[in-house]
Amino acid sequence: MSRYILPVTTGVLLLLFFLCLPPLQDTPVDLPDPDGEVRRRPGTITRLDCLLLCCFVLVFGAVDFYGLGNRTSPETFLPVQNEPVLMTFPEEKDVSLIVVFTGVGYGEYTFEASADGEEYFPITTFIQNAGDVLRWTNIQPDSIFHAKTVQLSGSGSAWLGEAAFFSPDGEQIPFRSSAAELGDEQGLVTREYSFLNSTYFDEIYHARTAWEHLHGIFPYEISHPPLGKLILSLGILLFGMTPFGWRFSGTLIGVLMLPVLYIFVKKLFSSTRVAACATLVFATDFMHFVQTRIATIDTYAVFFILLMYLFMALFIASGKTVHLALSGLFFGVGAACKWTCLYAGAGLAVIWAAYWIAHRREGLAAFARNVLACLLFFVLVPATIYYLSYLPYGQAAEIRGIFTRPYLDMVLNNQVYMFSYHSNLVAEHPYASVWYQWMLDIRPILYYLQYFNDGTRSSFGAFLNPVLCWGGLLALFVLVFQAVYRHDWKAAFLAAGYFAQLVPWMFVSRLTFAYHYFPCSVFLVLALAYVFKLMENGTKHYRACIYSFTGLSVLLFLLFYPALSGAPVNNVKASQVMGWLPTWPF
Repeated sequence: MSRYILPVTTGVLLLLFFLCLPPLQDTPVDLPDPDGEVRRRPGTITRLDCLLLCCFVLVFGAVDFYGLGNRTSPETFLPVQNEPVLMTFPEEKDVSLIVVFTGVGYGEYTFEASADGEEYFPITTFIQNAGDVLRWTNIQPDSIFHAKTVQLSGSGSAWLGEAAFFSPDGEQIPFRSSAAELGDEQGLVTREYSFLNSTYFDEIYHARTAWEHLHGIFPYEISHPPLGKLILSLGILLFGMTPFGWRFSGTLIGVLMLPVLYIFVKKLFSSTRVAACATLVFATDFMHFVQTRIATIDTYAVFFILLMYLFMALFIASGKTVHLALSGLFFGVGAACKWTCLYAGAGLAVIWAAYWIAHRREGLAAFARNVLACLLFFVLVPATIYYLSYLPYGQAAEIRGIFTRPYLDMVLNNQVYMFSYHSNLVAEHPYASVWYQWMLDIRPILYYLQYFNDGTRSSFGAFLNPVLCWGGLLALFVLVFQAVYRHDWKAAFLAAGYFAQLVPWMFVSRLTFAYHYFPCSVFLVLALAYVFKLMENGTKHYRACIYSFTGLSVLLFLLFYPALSGAPVNNVKASQVMGWLPTWPF
């Protein structure tokens, strides 16, 4: 029963927090100015806001980048299927272990040994699957062998970054190689695979694709639009094909989400306190921390969803076409990263339609002009961005010209493939989950788990901070009430954003995971900001309530940090403290 003390306590504290809400029917989100007019101008960013923003970026930038991954890794790769590679030791040696760093591709490696350089006998065969990408792998021969020369031959499309040999006493054996790529980074060799030195989960697809784009190779992974992998490749250009390099762009975008969210909240609610506390809740959310540190494309989609809704909110508040244009621009960039942004676009369409229903008195001419602006900014501009994002595909396929039939066919065929792939995907996974489980934090996805001989373990997974997940769900009920009974546009706006991201997943039958809830988490934070503002306007001890809620989010982040970062912890004690639910693999 002791394992349930913390989750029950957290649930009770969240209920007590919401019991402090003022009567909803008597408390507006927008307080009137002295002249009696309700303030509609978005909140101004002050010097204090800028100072807080700098602090958030510096502090959480350091937290997010700490322990992100190795900054050195084999970066020269050889397509081993071309011709056999000879690796010669200074003298005959006993070899008990072969270590390789796999590159991209898949195929089969065959190792053969010789004592005299003439007669070779087979040692072992290693099959590199599509998942064995950019990682250190130990190849255990059937038995210890004695040799002076090892010959490596390959088939398929596999690339290899480095090879190493170890004697029975654990000594790394130096060698000369007929292919420099396999022996030029021997100082980096390790026998211990970890997330710090290798890929994990879907990094095997997206980090690989980024490398392929940089080298003009037609990508293996074409189940998502290209732009997210192109953004990912910028980190590789800056820091090399290393774990730090292929995770850099996503982590940077994760840090940049914080000032965007802060500005969003400040513009909506004109409160520095609410903006700062909401940003802290987001910064200490488990999903935000873990998901932005993995080299996948979900982070970019969420970032652009946040931006497109920020500028749509500014359009609703001001009516300025420039804000509508920026919303459409970021919709286009997001859609070229991942199709989940199309769900966000549907939410924006509903919001835009509701806006014009409320502003129908502005006349048909104004409406027509705005429709034309939307066709430009939400159709033509996004379509252009999406179409141009396929340039690396065209270059790799040696298609000359983007306004040609082969280029157009390539783009269209990929859309058909993506739709078919995602609609017909049949697979099983031990950490799969469905949408209603996401809403209650029932089934996290475990990305990494490694046990050590000293009774410790290293692990991390993606799920929401219970403060955000459970508290945000309660805040969502407040939004719906305010939207329906108070006709509050801000509540309706935020609720529309949340349900636009969630409802489509209710009809998806393919394999889904907790990280698909990541876009919804943004709107849960905004829903909590709405509740904070209600308390600020109508609760007597609102400071204590808001700061306590925020502090609880920070405390849980610190408590669960080992399960988010891979920091080694005692296996038994960690399970007792962090195994809140039987379905939590911590």
